[in-house]
Amino acid sequence: MTIRWTYAFVDRPAAGFGAACDFWTAVTDTRLSEPRGDQGEFVTLLPESGDACVKVQGVLDGPGGAHLDFAVEDVPGFVREALDTGAELVADHGDWAVLRSPAGQLFCAVPWHGEAARPPVVRDTRLDQVCLDTPPSLHDTEVAFWSALLPEWTSAPGSLPEFHVVRPPAGLPIRILLQRLGEERPASAHLDLACADIEASRAAHERLGATLVHRGTHWRVLRDPAGGTYCLTGRDPHTGGLPA
Repeated sequence: MTIRWTYAFVDRPAAGFGAACDFWTAVTDTRLSEPRGDQGEFVTLLPESGDACVKVQGVLDGPGGAHLDFAVEDVPGFVREALDTGAELVADHGDWAVLRSPAGQLFCAVPWHGEAARPPVVRDTRLDQVCLDTPPSLHDTEVAFWSALLPEWTSAPGSLPEFHVVRPPAGLPIRILLQRLGEERPASAHLDLACADIEASRAAHERLGATLVHRGTHWRVLRDPAGGTYCLTGRDPHTGGLPA
């Protein structure tokens, strides 16, 4: 099944929905769509040019995190393939569906509406990756699942032993990084931004209300004003790759 487009979802507790929307529109230089959903819990971040690839959701239970939406021409067909690969169907909404990976990571199948053009890089940064944090006991299973589900994508070991990258074909805006955790705990996910200059991006995000959580060698972990953590990573924002 060909993936026509990808969306990264910023999932935050409903109480912090407004703060998350304000922060992530500022970070990505976008504006909000009209709210959708029974409680207005979904919004799309609309760029000035190109097609949207980031959305925000207010969740009623749990701390939130991140998840992926895969836009396809045949949602039922994609769901069947996902189930055959090892996914679990969580909710069938007719024209879209919620699924769960073997490690417990939620993702969605949604209709493709012709999206084709990536939004531009913003101040030398781009939100371009969803990182799936997997417990050690399920990491290899999760790598195999995503590699099989996305056969047109490139699946390869990352820069460190605990990383594995599933890279989309050229033109799709969001890629997947699987990270093996150092302890057994439930799977989760967070957003990564590729930054030409991590320190400049960190300072800009802190001015918008983020706080620094951890300083790594080639990444910074931050917490947004809604309480969600995400990473600034030292990668080329145009290609997503590591610097030469």
